[in-house]
Amino acid sequence: MAKKPIEPFLWGLFSAGGVVAALLIPVHLFLFGLAFPLGWLTPPGYESLRALASHPLARIYLFVLCSFSLFHWAHRFRYTLYDGLQIKHLNEVITVFCYGGALAGTAAAGYLLWGLR
Repeated sequence: MAKKPIEPFLWGLFSAGGVVAALLIPVHLFLFGLAFPLGWLTPPGYESLRALASHPLARIYLFVLCSFSLFHWAHRFRYTLYDGLQIKHLNEVITVFCYGGALAGTAAAGYLLWGLR
């Protein structure tokens, strides 16, 4: 039986992470980096943000935002090191470091998000 490569799956995670990061992160940066600090919008209080983050759909949203963005970073960083810096002899180490970091960050995000009460 031929070994199936995992590369198409990793490219899928990369593209999904790019779409999620491009569409959702600018909204968060605008709200929490400009609109609330400059007084354009009334900032939400701690309790209202905690109540929002406690909702299951908001937890799923934040988990998807974190995990897909991390896998986008991992794939981009891997190929920056591999192709851009020509470190081809460390391909296995770089792959484990990048995707292992994305998996660890995803696990940490899941633990933190589902640990909220």
